[in-house]
Amino acid sequence: MNLKDQINHDIKNAMRAKDQAALRALRSIKSAILLAETDGSGNEVDDAVVLKIIQKLAKQRKESLELFEKQNRPDLAEKEQEELNTLEKYLPKPMSEDELQTFLKKLVADTGAEGMKDMGKVMGAAQAQLAGKADGKAISKIVRELLQ
Repeated sequence: MNLKDQINHDIKNAMRAKDQAALRALRSIKSAILLAETDGSGNEVDDAVVLKIIQKLAKQRKESLELFEKQNRPDLAEKEQEELNTLEKYLPKPMSEDELQTFLKKLVADTGAEGMKDMGKVMGAAQAQLAGKADGKAISKIVRELLQ
């Protein structure tokens, strides 16, 4: 079962269980998938595209969660956290800081990067290989430290 079918199946289960938080999160994924399918490019939405959609939605939830916590809105923060928990079930396990550091050291060596001028080359390769496994900000921070 591909990811898109899994999400449709989970929507039905959330409806049966009357799980409103999961239902909101899953419907947002389905809506984003439908938008991607009808964007006019004619490209088929595969698991990689669905994974990117879920990552984007999870990032939005994290940002909203931080904002609501800063504004002392626990009611809204709780909703965002519930949805984020549902979205994270579909994402691959993120790499630890040490794993990421080790991977990026090897990548810098493999690409032959020698300074900040090569950061774009390293970041491009890192983003392609670490899609869904690490946050772009964390990757960028470590690459900067390694190239200085």
